[in-house]
Amino acid sequence: MLSNMSRLTTASRFVSLGRDYALAFAARGAKVVVNDLGGDIKGGGQSSRPADLVVEEIRANGGTAVANYDSVENGENLVKTALDNFGRIDVIVNNAGILRDKSFARITDADWDIIHKIHLRSVFLTVRAAWPHMKQQKYGRIITVSSAAGIYGNFGQANYSAAKLGVVGLMNTLAVEGAKDNILCHSIAPIAGSRLTQTVMPESMLEALKPEYVSPVVLWLCHEDCKDTGGLYECGAGYVTKLRWQRSEGAVVRTAGVKMTPEVVRDNWSKITDFSGNVQYPGSMNEANAHYIVALQAVDGGDKMDRGDRRKHIKTNATSATAASAIGASFKDKKFPYNERDVIIYALGVGVSTKQSDYLKFLFESNADFSVLPTYAVIPCMQAAGDAIINGDFKGFKVNPAMILHGEQYLEVLKPLKPNDVLISKASVVDVLDKGSGAIIAVNVDAFDPSGAKIIFAQTVIFIQKAGGFGGKKTSDKLVALGEPPRRAPDAVIRETTTIDQAALYRMSGDKNPLHIDPDFASLGGFSQPILHGLCSFGFAARHVLKQYCNNDVRKFKAIKVRFTNVVLPGQMLETSMWKESSRVYLQCKIVETGKLCLSGAYVDLYEDKLGQVSGSVTLKSDTLFQLAEEKVKARPDLVQTINALYVYNITKNGSTVAQYTLDLSTSTGGSVYKGSPSRAADCTITVSDEDLSDLISGKLNDKIAFASGRVTIDGNPMLVMRLEMLFRELSKL
Repeated sequence: MLSNMSRLTTASRFVSLGRDYALAFAARGAKVVVNDLGGDIKGGGQSSRPADLVVEEIRANGGTAVANYDSVENGENLVKTALDNFGRIDVIVNNAGILRDKSFARITDADWDIIHKIHLRSVFLTVRAAWPHMKQQKYGRIITVSSAAGIYGNFGQANYSAAKLGVVGLMNTLAVEGAKDNILCHSIAPIAGSRLTQTVMPESMLEALKPEYVSPVVLWLCHEDCKDTGGLYECGAGYVTKLRWQRSEGAVVRTAGVKMTPEVVRDNWSKITDFSGNVQYPGSMNEANAHYIVALQAVDGGDKMDRGDRRKHIKTNATSATAASAIGASFKDKKFPYNERDVIIYALGVGVSTKQSDYLKFLFESNADFSVLPTYAVIPCMQAAGDAIINGDFKGFKVNPAMILHGEQYLEVLKPLKPNDVLISKASVVDVLDKGSGAIIAVNVDAFDPSGAKIIFAQTVIFIQKAGGFGGKKTSDKLVALGEPPRRAPDAVIRETTTIDQAALYRMSGDKNPLHIDPDFASLGGFSQPILHGLCSFGFAARHVLKQYCNNDVRKFKAIKVRFTNVVLPGQMLETSMWKESSRVYLQCKIVETGKLCLSGAYVDLYEDKLGQVSGSVTLKSDTLFQLAEEKVKARPDLVQTINALYVYNITKNGSTVAQYTLDLSTSTGGSVYKGSPSRAADCTITVSDEDLSDLISGKLNDKIAFASGRVTIDGNPMLVMRLEMLFRELSKL
């Protein structure tokens, strides 16, 4: 038990880890000093309320605690509070922190100094005040809180990372100096959900990164039975790992009596940087310096040290758990209810705009032809896949959420989505690949409606950085293949500019990663501003194909496959180039401003014969009307000369498109009317119900009223519709 110990914790109010530490220690019988200045994320302001709330909670649970409201820069006062109230100080958890994130070029002296005062100098002052008391009682446990930013570096956090690695260096020396007096010291680099992230992290990630999955590590390190010291640990989501320095075997590049040159360093560089052989793990200054003695002996007449003695410092890498054991892992079913509001927000998020002539089809739930964009299906599937990847039990293969990149996506829509539904998604791991620098995990998701009918199949391929090298296979026949476009000029190109608010809007469909909204968070990833979601670009490209080759009939859309290659910034223009080969449309999406591809290896598969199957079973008034139109065009070639345009009619019935007619009234072809889609892009596309088209031609329905009410939508040049008036007059006579 962690008993009879007063505890000093320095916990900033915006980080929930400090509160959890305090509660956990108190629950084990420790007497706790809760220190909190009550400032904001940047170190401004002050309030006693945060510390008081934690103290009240501890006391309500039968524990013992007092509050301290001093800045951690007043370390002596913090320690004095413990001594005055409890008579001793046994444990210090240095958890206080603020942020002043800026790129290195923008950091001011004030930004640098305040971070070092709070994160590093405060640790020195607090521990210095407690040190003589711990030495006298021959007992002490000190935890310094570092960060992955300090260990690995992070864009926009030069001040923070320097301080956070500084506390590791301080801890290393405290561990050496304190060992003889039973003062043991450790550093932790925790990751946990906090007040800052609870509004932007997915619920599944918050659940996985609870502070309660970190505090047990701290309690054990501070327990009297834990005899380790000088450790650095990463912890979060229930995963704990110890870090240590690793050194390559290196090379002696100096020869006795010969001047050492840059060229000899160059010639040995591959050996110097090779970690695949006999690596070492020096754990102290003595172990580190011993290697130089070996080098000196080698230079001065050969390796006089027995190689067995030399290799006592050399240890082999521990191999990762066999990733193959993760294959076949399945996860809890994920329920996903949605409605018209959700699909409209998604449509806006992927670029549907009221500036487009046919926007009502995707943005107005009362429109007779209201439809759900097929790529909305990726939303429930990604939630299921993401939950599986982050929270799933991979049978020993660990997934670090911070190292995940979205590599590829496949989506197949087996039947059009309803505007309102509840989908049940089932996820499973189908393969794990070793790519050396990382690992690839492929997760399949099948989604079903409440009746059990399969609606969607998706495959998400993620790349986990720094997770490779476990000896796994490198290729798989279970991944949906990518495609490459034909080597010719594209058959069609659509350019569309994203809005500056595109990412802010798309995230409302579920992906609330702060990378897409918070400039400070984006800067930490090395970006000048928040970036666009890859699946938003995915949605844009799919819409372009849907418009160009399906006249926005969602029933013709079967599947899409893409590889994500470059980052798009909100406000940049996307250019989708398309090549149609039978029922497959190959595509690539380029960022116009940079010329870089953001989507490659991509294609969309179409249900080309679906309209015919559906309309064959439906009796339409439009069939007769277009049959008459065909006869009239043949009899009146002057109509073609006057109209000279290509039209497509999408005919709907009960809200669904049931037929498509092409009126090729261009002079280059001589004019023709036929059922089906045209071989080239239409100049004007009209969507109208079977009943309304009949009433328009007969004069029962006013065309202006029909257009204003959304009963008729026009995509393309609306002025071209006026040219059809002569043909309509001829048909009305019939």
